[in-house]
Amino acid sequence: MQFALKGALGRAEALNIRPIDFEFIVHPGRDGGARKTGPDLLRLEQQRFRHALLVLDFEGSGTDAPDANVLESELDNKLAVSWNTSGKSIVIDPELDVWVWGGDNAVQTAINWPLDEPLREWLQKQGFTLDDVDKPIRPKEALETALKQVGLPRSSAVYQTIAERISLRRCKDPAFLRLWKTLTSWFPPEKH
Repeated sequence: MQFALKGALGRAEALNIRPIDFEFIVHPGRDGGARKTGPDLLRLEQQRFRHALLVLDFEGSGTDAPDANVLESELDNKLAVSWNTSGKSIVIDPELDVWVWGGDNAVQTAINWPLDEPLREWLQKQGFTLDDVDKPIRPKEALETALKQVGLPRSSAVYQTIAERISLRRCKDPAFLRLWKTLTSWFPPEKH
C-alpha cells in the first residue's frame, strides 16, 4: 500500500493537487492494527503534520463492521477527536489491489505481459470473474496469478510502477474517489 500510494501521491498534477510532502507510518499490525490503534498512533503525530490519512484494506482488517463505509465512518469519528477535519480514513473494499486494475492496461504494461492475449481475457480463462467495469472480483489473487505467469515476485516496486502509470482521473473506485476528494480539499492546485 505504501508504494502504491507513493506512486500516486508523487503525481500531483494527475491528482489535480499542488505538490505535497508526505511521510508514511506503516502500522506493524498491518490492516487490523491500523483499524484498532491507527487513530491513536496518528494523534501522536499532530505536532509534526497538518493532515493525517489512515488507509487500510477492509479485507484483513478483522472488523465486525458490516461494510467498508461503516468502518470508515467509525475511524473518521475517532480521528476527528484530535484532527477535526484534518484527518481522514480511507477503507478500501476489498483491498488496495482493486485500484491497480484501472480501465487502462497499466498492469499489463508494468509487468511486461508477454502473451498476445490481453491480460484480462487470460485471467478469465484462468477462472477469474470480472466485475461490470472489467476489474477482477479477487484483485489481489488475479495480480499474483499474472505475476506468476511472467515470473515476477509480488513486490512493492510493482505496485509503485503501476501507480505511476495508471490513469488516476479515470479511476471510479469509491475509496479512491474519497481519497481524491480529500486530497483536493486539503491541497488544491496552486494558482498561477
